[in-house]
Amino acid sequence: MFKNIEAISDDARYDLIAIGSGAAGMAAALFAAIEGRKVLLVERTEYVGGTSALSAATTWIPNSHHSKSVNPDDSREKVRTFLDGVVGNHSAPSMREAFLDSAPDAVATLEANSIVKFRPYATHPDYEQQFEGATMRGRALEPVPFDGRDLGADLGNIRPPIPEFTIFGGMMVDRTDIGHLLALKKSARSFAHAIKILAHYAGDRLKGRRGSRLVMGNALIGRFLASLNARGVDILIRTEVQDLVTENGTVTGAVLKSGTTSRRVAATHGVVLAAGGFNRHPQRRGELLPKGETYSPSAPGHTGTMQDIALRLGARLGEGNLDNAFWAPVSIRRRADGSTASFPHFVMDRSKPGTVCVDQTGRRFVNESVSYHLFGRAMFEHDKQVPCIPCFIITDATGLKKYGLGMVRMGTRNLAPYLADSYLTEGATISELAGKIGVPATNLEGTIAAMNRYAADGIDPDFGRGTTPYHRVNGDASIEPNPTLGPISTAPYYARASLSRRHRRGHRSRRQRMGTGHARRWQRDRGTLCLRQRGEFDHGRHLSGPGHHHRSGHHVCLSRGATCAWGDPGASRRVNRRLT
Repeated sequence: MFKNIEAISDDARYDLIAIGSGAAGMAAALFAAIEGRKVLLVERTEYVGGTSALSAATTWIPNSHHSKSVNPDDSREKVRTFLDGVVGNHSAPSMREAFLDSAPDAVATLEANSIVKFRPYATHPDYEQQFEGATMRGRALEPVPFDGRDLGADLGNIRPPIPEFTIFGGMMVDRTDIGHLLALKKSARSFAHAIKILAHYAGDRLKGRRGSRLVMGNALIGRFLASLNARGVDILIRTEVQDLVTENGTVTGAVLKSGTTSRRVAATHGVVLAAGGFNRHPQRRGELLPKGETYSPSAPGHTGTMQDIALRLGARLGEGNLDNAFWAPVSIRRRADGSTASFPHFVMDRSKPGTVCVDQTGRRFVNESVSYHLFGRAMFEHDKQVPCIPCFIITDATGLKKYGLGMVRMGTRNLAPYLADSYLTEGATISELAGKIGVPATNLEGTIAAMNRYAADGIDPDFGRGTTPYHRVNGDASIEPNPTLGPISTAPYYARASLSRRHRRGHRSRRQRMGTGHARRWQRDRGTLCLRQRGEFDHGRHLSGPGHHHRSGHHVCLSRGATCAWGDPGASRRVNRRLT
């Protein structure tokens, strides 16, 4: 239940305080509430949901009760083998075992005691299929769509989705909806599905409210919020944590401030730190991330403020990660309201046939079909030798119409706005395109010619595009012999121009920069206790997040699974006994 800070008395006592209202904080709060405890959830921005609300909310939970319906042959042993291969020595095996112990029970507990619901997707492969134990389905779960009208006025307190991920000015769609919308003229079932969701959105617009059919991240947060409301959890928004209260080395509460009002609130059983990362921390970014032009599509609350407070009290950041961020290539565009859109290129364009990514010399540097994080890592590594940030993604007229390109959706007929602000640069020929984006024409022509040969043969001898099931799933199954390779041969050709504002029809391409999501986590024990600099347990302060796994594999969807997995035993452990 949303409250104003004035409604909470000074020295109010809660069993648990959860700081941060993304999936991690909400999960910890809900698990404690399920135990019958008094819980306070604190969010510093005007919306709940954090980056989870902006995401697809895919949640990597192996061996859940959902897994058997799509992958009955999966096992804990296979998952363990896979994680050992992907993560290696970047985390302690005991942490992975704790995750495997907790994760299935966490999902079962949530679904049995709240309206938080997940579903498996028929095909959702592990990203790094080259490792033993990888599977094509059953481990990645997605939230079931949710009717936000059930929240009443509280719907307006959920962070809206990224505008560029919606259609018709605010209608949220997931991949199931997209499939039906594309097939609405071919299938009666798809037609019925499309009419249902379109009518729902039309009703929302007629009543002057935001889209209320919530999918992906908004669905997960909406379901969490409804469940927290049902259990009487107090929620504060626009409220900052000014400090953590300690007594004899134990965190016992927090000092909160909203506007001009401050409150000192006690936490009998602990404080959960789930306030996001350092994406917008001016110093820590420079200390922990590679130099270069980077943007963050994460929620604005990721300032690292809570990290500063925890570090001041003696906490320490974990070590051993391969990276301190989750990377994705992004493209940038100014919105009509003056804000900057940072669009992450996950799988919808660069993995499709008829596309190629090149550095600033016009040559390929990466397998375009790898996961977004590995793609980002490749940009940084290659940039050490050859300018590659930004890079360019290129397609032709056929590719743009069929698959779209970033913020240019498939089937877009009016390209004038994208050309006017240089999101796309036109060239009637590959040579002309190369001149406009500032890469050597001979190199780019050679790259395109090679890709056309590879498309005919179905084999990419340079980078192995389309060699794993993950690559192929993100391509186009109707294309043979390789669903990720297609010719780039139909003029006009287009690219994102770096300087020139003159445009002619031509090959399509876009300039790609780096997007970042925080991945550096607190050092902790096998469960959720934070460790101080000297290695002893810090009782009363607890973490919820993915710090035990990160190398370069499942990154974001795995991290969301970890937030649920750690939220369950962490909250239960905290509320059932005093940690001193």
